[in-house]
Amino acid sequence: MAEQQRSLGFWRTWSLSAGYMIGSGIFLMPTVLAPYGLLGLSSWLITGAGAVLLALVFGNLSRRIPKVGGPYAYTREAFGEFPGFLVAWSYWISLWVGTAAITVAMVGYLGVFIPALGESFFAQIALGLVIIAMVVAININGMRQTGIFQLALTVLKIIPLVAVGIAGLFYIDGGHVPDFNPSGEPPVSVLAAGAILTMWAFVGLEAATIPAGDVINPEKNIPRALILAVLIVVAIYFLSSFAVMTIVDGATLAQSEAPFADAAVKIWGEWAAYLIALGAVFSTLGALNCNILLGGQMPMAAAKKGVFPKAFANMNKNGTPALALVVGGILGGGLMILNYTKGFVEAFIFMILLSTLATLLAYAGSSLADLKFSLKDNTLTPGILAKNIVVALLAFAFSIFLAVGAGADVLIYGGLMLLAGIPVYMFSRRQNK
Repeated sequence: MAEQQRSLGFWRTWSLSAGYMIGSGIFLMPTVLAPYGLLGLSSWLITGAGAVLLALVFGNLSRRIPKVGGPYAYTREAFGEFPGFLVAWSYWISLWVGTAAITVAMVGYLGVFIPALGESFFAQIALGLVIIAMVVAININGMRQTGIFQLALTVLKIIPLVAVGIAGLFYIDGGHVPDFNPSGEPPVSVLAAGAILTMWAFVGLEAATIPAGDVINPEKNIPRALILAVLIVVAIYFLSSFAVMTIVDGATLAQSEAPFADAAVKIWGEWAAYLIALGAVFSTLGALNCNILLGGQMPMAAAKKGVFPKAFANMNKNGTPALALVVGGILGGGLMILNYTKGFVEAFIFMILLSTLATLLAYAGSSLADLKFSLKDNTLTPGILAKNIVVALLAFAFSIFLAVGAGADVLIYGGLMLLAGIPVYMFSRRQNK
């Protein structure tokens, strides 16, 4: 792709990773972590450190292999076609499962403005499907429009989080500080369970690597954007979560569908619930936009290499993989409908666990790819080689640690969904002979 055709500069590239990470996760996470107390809050530090390690891994890989597909491209280059397919397939699953989870969270916050939504599952489902269709249409229209939309939403979503985090420090209620470990479970188990949940809020840190063909100077801009995005997000997450969990009492927090709005009401009054809810809507919309964008780019990259059906590689007149975008939107919408049979928080937790687990294979594969490339690179100094080896091994270990924390049910579902990809691989290979 010629350089003048590339439309994503540094800040738009940064907004892909930052905008994907800051989505539904942070705005509901205080409720999700409430049963784990202060020990659960500390899981932000574990996942934050792991996210920095993964950002370093993806930064290294994006310099070596600035190709469309991100984790899929890296794993394929390092280990071959079938491992690359498994990463692409699992990552694609994580994207449309994530589309469902993000939409559920967005509709929950829209309930602040439309109270009737809380009384009708049909209305929630209908609104969710309209939102998904709208974002798919924006992405079909072209990468330039998508990038501008994403950057604007990323800026808008950061403002309320920072406001609650800073102002909240002056409204901490000592009586609402959570117990250290209210669950009574072994601390290691609590940290593992908390980490897999909080990791959902970091999933997408690699987003800037996937549309590399549209990034201006990708070898330089992608690594810088990744590191800056992760550092900013870690600081925002911990500060804002701490504020919410120490302002809102535990009983209210555990049942809340809009914990940041609850905290804002205690700080500024009833009107603030609408401001925070609006910020959450911008936030989830930005994450959904990025999720659907990548849901088109990933299968398109795999289809061009012959491991996904050919049709996913077809580009429309705007240069976007329209069919891949539409299929991802349909799958996400379908899963959203199915999961409304569960309660709001239960549905959200299940989907974020499944989406995060599916992403972890891409993280583990990319970590091992970085390790392999570093070991084969004779140009690295001993110091840089040692650093790369340590970072890659720690990032891999972190990915395995999170997978263990997902729990048996999610691991079984994830394994079955991964196995379901094998017939797709066989069909695609036969199609491309």
